[in-house]
Amino acid sequence: MALVTRRGFAGFWPAAVIGGEFALARAARGAGEPMVAIDSNENPDGPPEIALKVMRESLALGGRYHGEATEDLETELGRALGLKPGEVLAGAGSSEILHAAIDVFTSATRPVVVSNPTYEACPELARALGRPSEKVPLTPTYAADVEKMAAVARVKKAGLVYLCNPNNPTGSATPQDRIKWLSENLPADCVLLVDEAYLDFSPQLGSAVGLIKAGRNVVVARTFSKIWGMAGLRVGYGCARTEYINKMAPFRDMVVNMASARGALAAVKNSGTILPQRRAKMTKLRGDVCAWLHGKGFDYIEPYGNFVMIKIKKPVRPVIQAFASKGVAVGRPFPPYEDMLRVTIGTEHEMDRFRAAFTQVFS
Repeated sequence: MALVTRRGFAGFWPAAVIGGEFALARAARGAGEPMVAIDSNENPDGPPEIALKVMRESLALGGRYHGEATEDLETELGRALGLKPGEVLAGAGSSEILHAAIDVFTSATRPVVVSNPTYEACPELARALGRPSEKVPLTPTYAADVEKMAAVARVKKAGLVYLCNPNNPTGSATPQDRIKWLSENLPADCVLLVDEAYLDFSPQLGSAVGLIKAGRNVVVARTFSKIWGMAGLRVGYGCARTEYINKMAPFRDMVVNMASARGALAAVKNSGTILPQRRAKMTKLRGDVCAWLHGKGFDYIEPYGNFVMIKIKKPVRPVIQAFASKGVAVGRPFPPYEDMLRVTIGTEHEMDRFRAAFTQVFS
């Protein structure tokens, strides 16, 4: 089966699920119009300058395979996280890590358990492979319901439990002590996959990487697509005990693009400067948007990523179409939250355009 990316999985959805509003926004983005693209949780800042410099210099070497670039990246990531050699696996975005985990840890008789709603790649990948998935509603505070997830894993003999933290599309967080509890209360042969794609925006939440060091059955997936602004360059990685890395590695599609791997490596080596600056910039923009929404009388789920889930208290599908007609592409629907709107934090100018469109749409 071909690799499914964080965007490509949408192709699995029936048209009735995606709806015309998603197609409208995507078509407008590709038509050369001045569409504000705040629908896909991208980082408008793009790759750090040091990464761009290294990648430009690397292009002349692109005539050879350079597999060592991926190995160097894995080594540096392991060093930065305090992991042992062989406990990091780089891939084409974290999508490749999620794909490998579904391939290895699930089967026709061993489902994946996920929160609902959450990032859909794992259950959609499982469905494409003819493997079952079990969906557990979020708690009233929009955290993962770890007790129910553990119970379902036991009853259904699950091979994998997937937890996105911070969660997409809600932007909410599950406390680290609850994730630890989940890792300790799953069946002995069940693996917990924690997707930390957005954790760099809220590092105070803590990482599940510590559970790997404690010997738990945990895989952590991370990506360079979000805070690093390298979505189109396709770099991500997974962290786990060596035995799990060795099982997932054969399902990786070769190595990471050489230029992307070297750019990501340069970024990681300068993370102490780059990450705080990017985090502070996004946090301010997000805070300004949230304060503005509050002033307009709109509630939202407390955000921990680079996006906000707004409680609009009306059907979201026509609202998405209305925004698109005003040149703003916002997030698609996320059932069962059909009265909420997900908006990515863009540039200051893009958020000004969002506010102007919002005022018109809700006038």
